Amino acid sequence: MSKPACQLYIGGSWVHSASGATFEALDPATGDPIAVLQKGNAADIDRAVAAANEAFHAYRATSVLERAALCERVADAMASRRDELARVLSLDQGKPLHAEAYAEVDTAVDGFRSAAAHVKHLGGETIPVADPNKRVFTRREPRGVYAVITPWNFPINIPTEYIAPALATGNTVVWVPAPTTSYCAVALAEVFEEAGVPAGVVNLVTGEGAVVGDAAVAHTGTHAVGFTGSTATGRTIAARAAGKPLLLELGGNGPTIVFADADLKQAAAAIAGGAFFNAGQTCAATEVVFAERGVQDEFAQLLSEEAERIRLGDPADPATTMGPLNNPMVAAKMDRHVADAREGGARVLAGGGRAPGRGSDLFYEPTVLTEVRPDAVLVREESFGPIAPVVPFDSHEQVLSWVNAAQFGLVGSVWTRGAGLGIRTAEAMRTGIVNINESSTYWEIHVPFGGGSGTGSGIGRLGGMHTLLEMTELKTVTLDLSRC
Repeated sequence: MSKPACQLYIGGSWVHSASGATFEALDPATGDPIAVLQKGNAADIDRAVAAANEAFHAYRATSVLERAALCERVADAMASRRDELARVLSLDQGKPLHAEAYAEVDTAVDGFRSAAAHVKHLGGETIPVADPNKRVFTRREPRGVYAVITPWNFPINIPTEYIAPALATGNTVVWVPAPTTSYCAVALAEVFEEAGVPAGVVNLVTGEGAVVGDAAVAHTGTHAVGFTGSTATGRTIAARAAGKPLLLELGGNGPTIVFADADLKQAAAAIAGGAFFNAGQTCAATEVVFAERGVQDEFAQLLSEEAERIRLGDPADPATTMGPLNNPMVAAKMDRHVADAREGGARVLAGGGRAPGRGSDLFYEPTVLTEVRPDAVLVREESFGPIAPVVPFDSHEQVLSWVNAAQFGLVGSVWTRGAGLGIRTAEAMRTGIVNINESSTYWEIHVPFGGGSGTGSGIGRLGGMHTLLEMTELKTVTLDLSRC
């Protein structure tokens, strides 16, 4: 069967890469090629940046209501292509079609509708001043051309988190998606074209991140940068984009604290969801659980029982609840992290390695380990796979010191029946979000999401009005009535 031949989307046209080079999209569940994509280079970024700048002058002048209506049209077009987008998403990324892919598409539809609604309330203020003849007010204006670099774990919804607010606020976009899910990006760009997004307002360049992503970030014609991905890459981007406004959502490992008074069954069920959703490939995933020593064994057993309920298999099968990892690098990291924990004395209660007998070696068993040392790599780094290591702790002060010593500060979770203990712990954790008696992965699209200051988890906030504020700049205007 012939594979779809995809192109770049620049200036409202589908075009080949300047070099003519291509690469294949692979199904992570089978390893089979599913599409041929263009391998863009710096020359393609030049074309995309030029198109975005040309479009910006007219697009920024459109009214708020026009831009809100455009976002609604994109949402409608996405909804009409729901089956197609979910199928491509499952095929390209590896997540289960019925358990996860459809829900991601629906969330992205809501993301465009949310941007359309919130932008109508994006206003400035009138500022009182000493001179009675002066009038001073502020307004929000688009920043210009945004370089948007998106990852492979949520290749429909995470682009929406940047592109929908960009469209709503009058920015234009040069978009570089992750190579391993660029087939999804082409499908989404087709939606933009169908919805009537003006030529040059959103431009898609596929290729290697170190080539096209770097070129977009460092280009003198891009004015701001949005990126979701690893802490290491985020630091590189921050250096390459020096002087530009940055919206960076970076790494995390979802530190979760289970106190002895918690409802352990509820905690185990929710934490399993946080650890194994999207095969653990989530920036907010529960990748380390600190359980009070007196309940560690009981909790770990309950968690392992939840892991054994996961149905690992073909993403297209309605019974599947977890698919393969997306790429070999993630699987290899899981292997290293589990081996390090076992060498440090950890016991495997569930899973522990790659699942045999599959079409691909990217299927990884839902894994629970107990008696994990606090200095294990699993605790200190981001594994990004379906693993729940349980670390015992003896005191409130001890567990907070471990949580706050980590290089990440994105999302944390606390489980306790004591409201006072929960609030005190949440206030002491250096994370941008703390969910009490809820999974670390709980989030809704209008809620502010981002890392704590001084951690490796990013700059700024995604979500609802907060993204619109990040993607606009404040302009102050003064008027002297006596001179009019």
